[in-house]
Order: sequence, then structure tokens, then C-alpha cells
Amino acid sequence: MRSRIFSASTPVPALLAAGLALSLAACGDGKPVVEAPRPVLVAQPSGAINAVSAYAGEVRAREESPLSFRVAGKLIERKVDVGAHVAAGQVLAVLDPGDLDAQARAAQAQYAAAEAEYARARADQLRFAQLAKDQLVSRSAQDAQDAAAKAAQGQLNSARANLEVAKNQSAYTQLRAPSAGVIASRNAEAGQVVAAGQQVFALAADGAREIAFAVPEGAIATFKPGQEVLIELWSQAGKRWPGRVREVSPAADPASRTYAARVTVDAPDGTLELGQSARIYQADAAASGLSVPLAAVQRTGNGTAVFVADIGRGVVKLKPIVVGPYGQERVPVIKGLGSNDWVVTAGGHLLRDGQKVVAVDRENHPVGK
Repeated sequence: MRSRIFSASTPVPALLAAGLALSLAACGDGKPVVEAPRPVLVAQPSGAINAVSAYAGEVRAREESPLSFRVAGKLIERKVDVGAHVAAGQVLAVLDPGDLDAQARAAQAQYAAAEAEYARARADQLRFAQLAKDQLVSRSAQDAQDAAAKAAQGQLNSARANLEVAKNQSAYTQLRAPSAGVIASRNAEAGQVVAAGQQVFALAADGAREIAFAVPEGAIATFKPGQEVLIELWSQAGKRWPGRVREVSPAADPASRTYAARVTVDAPDGTLELGQSARIYQADAAASGLSVPLAAVQRTGNGTAVFVADIGRGVVKLKPIVVGPYGQERVPVIKGLGSNDWVVTAGGHLLRDGQKVVAVDRENHPVGK
């Protein structure tokens, strides 16, 4: 049989076909079949900087306040629209004050009556004290007047407190901005009856802006407060700013099963506008700094693994690994691989542990020779 010579430029499929032809030829000679080494494409793990996870986010205010009335009533006036910039203390909406004003007047009248009653009881107390001093009334009569004066004072204090509450309730018919900011949303209209605590507006306070995003359940372990990330605005594609994770919710949203997170951004003032879309980029597997192609990862009964070629012995070994969140093309390897390992990057499902192979690179050059 004529021997075949393969050049360095021979494609990998050609090498596979040649190996199969040699095996068939051996069968035809009636000799024991010796498995030909299978050509495999290998590569060493690359830096995890090429394996990056991206998450969609939105620019939000650091301080966001849902605004509501502290009393129930009919909304008779809405003074601002969505997007309006408001000052601290500015009136945003007004409830019908009729009933609460009437309650305040009633409380004022009760206070006046209690004040008059206390003045009378106090005068009687002083008169009986003088009469008792002159021994013109009994001690028990004086004690009774003292008790009446104390009761009247208690009624006066109660009426004063009720008056303060009534005045506060009347003032609560005006909804004021707690701080300067922008009206982010509106949830009620004039003519609507609202309950106490029912949200009417959402206020995005002036000051710091940050990115709000949702972390998938499978990636929550890779996000920690203080972690560094990169931020890119969709309106300024290609330009990135450094950011830092400020907070990560400890509980998942029951509907989406994602975790709310916030990132602060080191960008010039005015760069971030409320509602802008953004992307948060996170470098995966920072602990090992390695990643492999998706096609290299094999599923096993015990988790994930890759085939690693032993160049000296000419065999492959199935090596268990621990991976991070899957990217679009690559997978970060957290544990199990070294930077000098030769990983089989294609056709791993056709291999078995210990199988003889010929390792070649993308240029069809034998590896390690």
C-alpha cells in the first residue's frame, strides 16, 4: 500500500477521512483492527475578558419617592404634569378641603369651650383654696375643686391636641414635593377619589443617577456590592464608563424570578438622563481569568467537563470543570483548567475518555511538535 503524506495545510475533515480509510484497509488485510488516532482541533483557554455578560438596564434617580396624600378625599386640582421639574415644598395636587376644614373648625370650638371650662375650674380652685385657708370650707371640698381643675386641664390638653390634629389634617389636603426633582409618573387625575397612601405621583429627586437592572437567578452569585462593572448607554454606543454595584436585592421578584440591582456610574454630570437605556457589562470568571468556546463544553452526569489533549501520550482525558454564566460564544471557567491545557474545541461528543488522538490547531499544524 502506498503511504500518504499530509501537509500542514490538509484540512481536518481530510485527516478524519484518511484515518477512516486506514482503518478499513486494515480490516481488508485480515489483521487485528488498530484504531487510528482521531484528529482533533485544540486550543488553549483564553482570557475571560473575551467572555463578558451583558445586562439591560435603565437610568434611574438614586432617590425615587412615591408621593401620596396622608388623608383620603376627592382630588380637585392637579398642578403638574409628568416630566415637570418641581422645587422642594411646591404644591403638586390638592384635595377638596371642605370636610377637613369643617372638622378643624369643630376642633377649634371644642378647644375654646375646654379653655373656658378650665378657666372657671381654676378660678374655683383658687377661691376654695382661700376659703380653706380661712377654715370656711372643709378639706374635702377643697380637694374636690382641685380634682375638678385637674380634670378641666386634662380636657383642655386633649382639645388642644385634637385641634392640632385637625389643622394638620386640613393641611394634608395639599400634596407638596419633599425635595426638588422631576415628576416621573402620574397615577391620579382631577375628580378622582383617592385613599390615604394611594400613590399619586412618583418623584425622581435631583442629584445622583444610577442604573437599575435585573440579575438572573443563575448569575446572582457573581454580583456583590462594590463589584466593578462597565456601563454603556444605547444612545452612545461604543463609549463605556466605569461603574460599581451599589446594592443587590436579597430576594427575587416573585413574578420574574430576578434580583433587582443598582449600579453607580462614574460619568460626567449631565451624561445620564432619566429613562435612558443602558447595558451593564460584567467580566466573567475573574477568579481564573479563563474561558473556552461553547462547543468545547460537554454535559456529564456530574456536571460539565471538557476534553483535554495529553500531547505527549496522544490521548484525550475528560476533565470536570466549574463554569460561570454562559456567554453568547464562550463560557468562563471558574475552576478545573489551566492556561497551558489543550482543550478540544469541536467534536467532543464523538470522543471518549482515553481515546487516541492527533491534536492540531486551527492551521492544521500538529500541536507540540
